[in-house]
Amino acid sequence: MNQATPDKTEFCWPVRIYWEDTDAGGIVFYANYLKFFERARTEWLRSLGLEQQALRQRSGGMFVVSEASLRYHRVARLDDELLVTARPRELGRASLTMVQQARLQAGSDSILLCEASIRIGWVDALNYKPARMPADLLEILK
Repeated sequence: MNQATPDKTEFCWPVRIYWEDTDAGGIVFYANYLKFFERARTEWLRSLGLEQQALRQRSGGMFVVSEASLRYHRVARLDDELLVTARPRELGRASLTMVQQARLQAGSDSILLCEASIRIGWVDALNYKPARMPADLLEILK
């Protein structure tokens, strides 16, 4: 299920909710959605043939989150199966904005739990200063 749709605009990654993901109330702790979104973005990059450690070693740069905006709609609970999506919305020379969702899989339906806009900047891996993405990387991300 870790695949991009045929038009390659939305990537989907399955997530199951475990005890460690929940809070004292038995629901997914709000900050864990950031972890789910990070994993989906990482797997999206892998699906494009880009492993972050290899990319850092080859290019001397890396991605960092520079801005995140989340909106929570409903809760997820222990043992729920989620589908977490990642879709590029805007690509610049030094940043990428992703739209992401966490959806509860309920049979053939899905229910929106959380949605986010995540801006990812490209930085020099030595000094963490903003930099332009390499041209070959930009071409892959288009």
